Formats: sequence, C-alpha cells, structure tokens
Amino acid sequence: MGDKTQLLSFVLAGRFKRPWPILAGIFCATLANHFLAGWVGVWLASMVSPQTLKWIVAIAFFAFGLWALVPDKLEQTRTTTARSVFITTLVVFFFVEMGDKTQLATVALAARYEQLVAVVLGTTAGMMIANAPAVWLGEALAQKVNMKAMRWIAATLFIILGVLTLVWG
Repeated sequence: MGDKTQLLSFVLAGRFKRPWPILAGIFCATLANHFLAGWVGVWLASMVSPQTLKWIVAIAFFAFGLWALVPDKLEQTRTTTARSVFITTLVVFFFVEMGDKTQLATVALAARYEQLVAVVLGTTAGMMIANAPAVWLGEALAQKVNMKAMRWIAATLFIILGVLTLVWG
C-alpha cells in the first residue's frame, strides 16, 4: 500500500477518467510482469547490478514526473478510446513494476515455492486489491480536483521518488 503503482493509478484515473480499461491494463501488465519476474527475474538480477537498477528506476521516476507536467490535450477533447487507455496503462504499468518490491517478492516467492502460476496469481491479486481503490478514488477525485494542480502534485511526487531512489536505493 502507498507505493508508486498506486500513485500511477491515481494519475491514470485522473487523466483518462476510464476506470475499466485502466483496471484491465493494470491486471494484464501485472500478470505479464510477474510471469517475467518468476521466469527470468533471478537471471536478470544477476546480470544487472543493484546500482544500475537503481539508476534505471530513478530515471523512470524523473520521466514520469516530467510526463505528468505535460497538459493532456485529451482533457479538452475527451476523445480517448478504451483501447488507447488500456494500451497506455499496460505499457506504463509494466515498466513501472520493473525492479519494484512486488516484482522482487514475486521472484523470491517463485524461487522458494516453485509454483509459478500460484505465485503469479497471488501477487497479481494483491496488486489489484491495492490499486483498484486508487483507480476508483482517482476517478471520483478527478471530477472535483483541478487537473493542473494534480499534474504538479504528481510530478513533484514522482521526482521526489526518483531522488529518494538515488539517495536510499
């Protein structure tokens, strides 16, 4: 609870205001990411140093912070399709989960119990339980909150997370 994926859930819900495609994107991205973690996570961890991984994650936070500052033309036109929201969520969530504690926990659980399907389903269910309320709350808040202020708050939080990643790993 209270990690970067929930922050991303709030941002996506506020930006797109389409909870079902967002939830579907989160679900599919988490399944794909956690299967990847279970199958090749240990190998990837041995190939990429913790220092390199820390920089990759920090740069991703900085990029998301800058992205959050860009006014969305879709806010005026509201012409997003469920498909485009789903694809955006799928891609962004997949990459944000890289190196996340949930992904690392999935690697450890799969290595420990050797039950890939059960581990992936369990960790994916946990992600959905944690992020679905953020999507629904973000949708409700987006109707009442100034989107410009929300962009600045999200950008600031992402950049703070990037700095904290560099400082404390």
